Amino acid sequence: MFEILFHVACVVVAFAYSSVMECVLHKWVLHGLGKRKKNIFAFHWKTHHRLVRKNNFYDHQYEDATTGGPLRERISLYALVLAHAPLITVAPAFVLTTAFCARRYYKLHKRMHLEPEWAKKNFPWHWEHHMGKDQDKNWGVTSNWVDKLFGTSTI
Repeated sequence: MFEILFHVACVVVAFAYSSVMECVLHKWVLHGLGKRKKNIFAFHWKTHHRLVRKNNFYDHQYEDATTGGPLRERISLYALVLAHAPLITVAPAFVLTTAFCARRYYKLHKRMHLEPEWAKKNFPWHWEHHMGKDQDKNWGVTSNWVDKLFGTSTI
């Protein structure tokens, strides 16, 4: 019984952890480091944000996932999943759930920027992050509960 509860707790914690990491990495890495011209993460600010503002939330880079920002995004997500791999023997449910969340993030983010009206309706906080007055708010992409908790939500 304890083992089942442990695995269930790992799944719950992994979902929460993934949402927090999404906001932290988006704010401090992609926007923080990414605003420096020669930083490896500059593609996020210089390319993704510029394209999205110019094209009413649409980002053509997601049409072909083998080029541009989305490839870097996928590589970064794979690296994050691999960084958690050593925990697989201790907390497999946690590792598998974080991998699921990384894949879910990529699929949803891709769909958002290929189907802007769908994104605006279903993920208004991410729409606002890109298209609103303050691109330094609404750090969550797949959910906005972390932004609400920390007061960085405008929705």
